[in-house]
Amino acid sequence: MAKVGIVMGSDSDMPIMSKAADILEQFGIEYEMTIISAHREPDIFFEWAKGAEDRDIKVIIAGAGKAAHLPGMCAALFKMPVIGIPMKTSDLGGVDSLYSIVQMPSGVPVATVAINGGMNAGILAAQILATSDDALLEKVKAYAEQMKSEVEAKDAKLKEVGYKNY
Repeated sequence: MAKVGIVMGSDSDMPIMSKAADILEQFGIEYEMTIISAHREPDIFFEWAKGAEDRDIKVIIAGAGKAAHLPGMCAALFKMPVIGIPMKTSDLGGVDSLYSIVQMPSGVPVATVAINGGMNAGILAAQILATSDDALLEKVKAYAEQMKSEVEAKDAKLKEVGYKNY
């Protein structure tokens, strides 16, 4: 089965990156997760990214803060989809990370989710894989239906306590 590679530059990114892993587990998608600094361990990073295809990785989710080079470097070396998660930073609130990831040069795209958007990165990876996996597509559709049902239940509860529809 196809796998997703999850990579982050620091263990401080783990609370956000684990949300992507949790979603992948819900969908039954295998993944590998690692911490690699593209700046401090360039040789290890290059080996990991260049070897991803041989490890049956079909999508990479890369989280990074501040200069946020990790997703772009993944996209430069791995020719399948890369999803970038900009991390919220104390200096600029994650806008620095967002701009760094989303402003890739032509020909080196990185799909980018919201700042700290680990959950959406996991869902997007599942949707990408579902384009060639009908069973996974059914799981993705069921997940969307579950979210819809949850909103409808919250609305019904709101009506029970006396709020009116607008």
